[in-house]
Amino acid sequence: MFQLGKTIISEDIIEKDFVCNLSACKGTCCIDGDAGAPLDKEEVGILEAIYPKVKPYLREEGIAAIEAQGTSIITDFGDYETPLIGGADCAYVIFDNKKTALCGIEEAYNQGDIDWKKPVSCHLYPIRIKEYSEFSAVNYEKWEICDDACTLGAELQVPVYKFVKQALIRKFGEDWYEALEKVADKMKNKG
Repeated sequence: MFQLGKTIISEDIIEKDFVCNLSACKGTCCIDGDAGAPLDKEEVGILEAIYPKVKPYLREEGIAAIEAQGTSIITDFGDYETPLIGGADCAYVIFDNKKTALCGIEEAYNQGDIDWKKPVSCHLYPIRIKEYSEFSAVNYEKWEICDDACTLGAELQVPVYKFVKQALIRKFGEDWYEALEKVADKMKNKG
C-alpha cells in the first residue's frame, strides 16, 4: 500500500494485469453477485434525471425493477446501489445478440442520447473505491469470473491501472493519475 494525496492505494493495481475479455466472460460481473453497482451520492440524482432517456434501451424486467425499486436503492448500510432484477442482474443490464451482458446506460451514452457514460464504480472495475472520513482506499478486486481478463491482461502486458486509466482520471483527475504513473515507473524500475 502507498499513499497518493488523499488516497491509499493497493500495489496490486500496478503489479496485476487486466483487460476485460467480454467474449470469454459474457459480462458476468453485471449479472452475478448479490448487490448492485455501488453509486456515489451525486450519481443518484444523475440516474433519476437520465432514466427517461435510458429507459428505451432497457429490458422489460429491468424497467419493472427500476419502477418498483427506484433508479437507485439504499442498502441496509446506507450505501447507494443500482437496483437488481430478482436479486441477480443489474436492472440496467441489456444483452447483445451473442448474449453478452452490456450496460443500457452506456448504450444510451454511445448512441449520443446522454452525456454520462455509466456509474464510476462500473467504469473503474476491477478497481473498487472505499471512502473513509478523510481518505479513499483504492483496491484491486480479484474475482474468479475475471480470470480470462487477467490472462488477457498478462498476454497484452496491461496493468490494472492502465486498463482503467480514463475511469481513474474521471474519479481523481489528471494530476493524480500522472502522479500514479510516476509511482508505477519507480516500482517497475526497482523490480
